[in-house]
Amino acid sequence: MGEFLRRHPAAYASSGAMLAGIAVLTVWIPYQIGRVIDQLVANKLQDSALLQELAWMLAAGVVIYFLRAGWRLQLFASSFKLGVELRQRLYARLALQGPAFFQTSRTGNLMALATNDIDAVEMAAGEAMLAGFDGSVTLLLVVAMMAVGVDARLAAIALLPFPLMAVSFWWISRRVHEASRLSLEHFGTLNDHVQETLTGVRTVRALGLLARSEAQFSSLAGAAADASFDAQRWEASYEPAVGFTLATATALTLGVGGWLVWQQQLTIGQLTAFSLYLGQLIWPMFAAGWVLSLLERGKAAWNRLQPVLDAPLTVDDHGTVATLTPGPLVLGDVRFSYPGQPRPALDGVSLELHPGRTLGLVGPTGAGKSTLLRLLLRHDAPASGSCRWNATDLHDYTLDALRGAIAWVPQEAFLFSASVAENIALARPGATRQEVESAAKLAAVHEDILGLPKGYDTPVGERGVTLSGGQRQRVAIARALLTDAPLLLLDDALSAVDTETEARILGHLRAARVGRTVIIASHRLSTVADADQTIVLRDGRVTERGDHAALVAGNGWYARQWRYQQLEASLDAS
Repeated sequence: MGEFLRRHPAAYASSGAMLAGIAVLTVWIPYQIGRVIDQLVANKLQDSALLQELAWMLAAGVVIYFLRAGWRLQLFASSFKLGVELRQRLYARLALQGPAFFQTSRTGNLMALATNDIDAVEMAAGEAMLAGFDGSVTLLLVVAMMAVGVDARLAAIALLPFPLMAVSFWWISRRVHEASRLSLEHFGTLNDHVQETLTGVRTVRALGLLARSEAQFSSLAGAAADASFDAQRWEASYEPAVGFTLATATALTLGVGGWLVWQQQLTIGQLTAFSLYLGQLIWPMFAAGWVLSLLERGKAAWNRLQPVLDAPLTVDDHGTVATLTPGPLVLGDVRFSYPGQPRPALDGVSLELHPGRTLGLVGPTGAGKSTLLRLLLRHDAPASGSCRWNATDLHDYTLDALRGAIAWVPQEAFLFSASVAENIALARPGATRQEVESAAKLAAVHEDILGLPKGYDTPVGERGVTLSGGQRQRVAIARALLTDAPLLLLDDALSAVDTETEARILGHLRAARVGRTVIIASHRLSTVADADQTIVLRDGRVTERGDHAALVAGNGWYARQWRYQQLEASLDAS
């Protein structure tokens, strides 16, 4: 926030200058009223002079009005910029983070940071900063006028209760900070529950968990409401402290001031002006409580936001090579372990894949197939060994260059809340409808799309909820084929389609992948039977390597699995 203030000094300086002008005019008006009253009592003010004095005070009021409008326009424009900058910075940081970061961070809480927490920081940078300045200047000028312009003795007596208010403010602000922190955390937890429930609403319904989910939501909502109420209650504690202090000061002022008037040591006009000044202390006192509340809430929000903004990237983007020329893809003795796992996910994996060739990755569940693809995408970094593309380490490429050269279809195809055509053309928004349809035909999903209510213009809903699992996978394959990237990664991307559709897609891929390097990870061996080379991963190690014919003849895991799947297919057919 300090950096933002240094980058926008003009807005804050001009707002401060306008507030200073408001404070000066505000403290001048009671002085002028007191002077006019004394002149009227002494019968020294004629009609024309009185009208002139009143006109000056009216003009001061008009100037104050425009200055107040001006500082708000200046200040809020700047504080809104801070909110926009923080949201952009948070979004950019989250977009650069790898999967490891999101495995330990709750999506709902991250969304809460982008809304409530940044709003709190924005208020602290806007309202709190200028209200604090306004209240401080007004307080100093009012106290100075009370002491110098009216009577120092009366000012000293009137200020006697104020140290007690300062102690109360210090004590209350500590409670406000803790209550605000808890309130923001409870809101993040509630937000996370709602996000998870809505995302998995079909699972919740299928398992009959609606009642339990509603009960959990009610409990979380109640906890968030209680925490918010507790924070508001402590914030409201400032007002009684201010009211008690000003009531005590007013009583002392009227008592001692009345005695001074009786002793003819103070005029009625001076006592009136002093009383008006005392009334003007209401705003600085309330401003102090309000500012402390906003600052404590902003501080609590910033303490939650800063660790996310400063969190190190799970995959550093320090590469300098911005252009990727396709070449051999070589992995040498690659090792990788997930945090907290006793066994490595990949242990000494080596392979070489030449441009335009196809590699099959097979093996039991958990063998490391998806992990290997994640390393190529640089979602994770290997603990040791090397990954090179065209003799350049993947770490030396910029992430934009590397990922721009890879088309990836994950196990769980993700579609956005847009039309089918927009989802296919996601990486190439300028693609023509003919190109989109050609990619859909290669993915054997064209006929399915034509059967939708609006064809290619049919919205697919959130995460593609209106499509079946197989349709989502094929739309994702069409999207990858349309990118025409030199490296295509298919991570069990045909698991949700039947064998007949799989055969059609593989037939189309044989023609479409000419000149393109392809890596296919699959549980179905029929998917990789046409690959130039296939490796078998078991417990993170390469246990078999070769083409389909050699592996079937080898009588290893691949051959046994092939015979089992062929038998299964024949039973299904019969």
